[in-house]
Amino acid sequence: MPFSVVSENYDDDQRVVELIRSSRQDIDRELSKVIVGQKEVIEQLLISLFAGGHCLITGAPGLAKTLLVNSIAQIFHLKFQRIQFTPDLMPTDITGTEILEDDGSGHRELMFVKGPIFANVVLADEINRTPPKTQAALLEAMQEHQVTAGGRRHVLEDPFFVLATQNPIEMEGTYPLPEAQLDRFMFNVIVDYLPEDDEVAVVSQTTSHKPADIEPLFHGHDVLRFHEIVRGVPIAEDVVRYAVRLAAASRPNQAETPEFINQWISWGAGLRAAQYLVLGAKAKALLDGRAHVSIEDIRGLAGPTLRHRILVNYRAEAEGIGPEEVIQKLLETVK
Repeated sequence: MPFSVVSENYDDDQRVVELIRSSRQDIDRELSKVIVGQKEVIEQLLISLFAGGHCLITGAPGLAKTLLVNSIAQIFHLKFQRIQFTPDLMPTDITGTEILEDDGSGHRELMFVKGPIFANVVLADEINRTPPKTQAALLEAMQEHQVTAGGRRHVLEDPFFVLATQNPIEMEGTYPLPEAQLDRFMFNVIVDYLPEDDEVAVVSQTTSHKPADIEPLFHGHDVLRFHEIVRGVPIAEDVVRYAVRLAAASRPNQAETPEFINQWISWGAGLRAAQYLVLGAKAKALLDGRAHVSIEDIRGLAGPTLRHRILVNYRAEAEGIGPEEVIQKLLETVK
């Protein structure tokens, strides 16, 4: 039986923080029924869900990305839809289309048939395999939380959470997302191969018995309440200033830009990066059961927040420098 944050004392935020902290173990317990390891990935997905952001997931095929996202949707009792992106996918295949319907008396009228985008959790699988026009339809829905068809506005139900996957192995015949569209994703989450012991556990579990059913712990309106609670978590001005300086230091040719950024980076992170660093740090503190944000919360989320917002130049690529190395050097440089 899911417990509801809303059913508790709605005005007592500290009570809700304690409930979320105690329920974190329950979330991990339910996920462990079907997911082995990937603790950092799970934490980042939960942070973005609690903060109300969207995620880009980068990882090779067969790493249980779909299973993980579907399991999180079940825990929060949210409607889940998976869209497989292909080169021939049209915008209406995602958003929906209008059709002529006969009411039985000879009168016909246009009816809007909703597409798979009308869900709470949408997994956009291999988003870089579809043309920009179809990508734009999804990204518009992410930003505006609405779909426009036939001149009519159709509002998407909240909460609305998009996770788009990219296959880093195959790049031929794909349509990479432009930097401006990548900026709409709160995090770029890297899903890597499991250690040997975890792979042994996965193979043993999946070849011996059917996994147990996941029990829902929350409701959709609880997620909306989480968004309010996260924004209310206090944060010191010095911590906010550090997040702003960290994002600003990644921009080349600015007054206080480190020299290695001018050498390696052609485009840095914008203002939205600092906003997501602060919002994500608030959610991380909340999930850890803390009522305040620390510098370490900001530093811990620098990787997923900045790696898709920093564009390295040819000189960096020639020297074998990627976004991860740049972010690490930024963390060592920005005090």
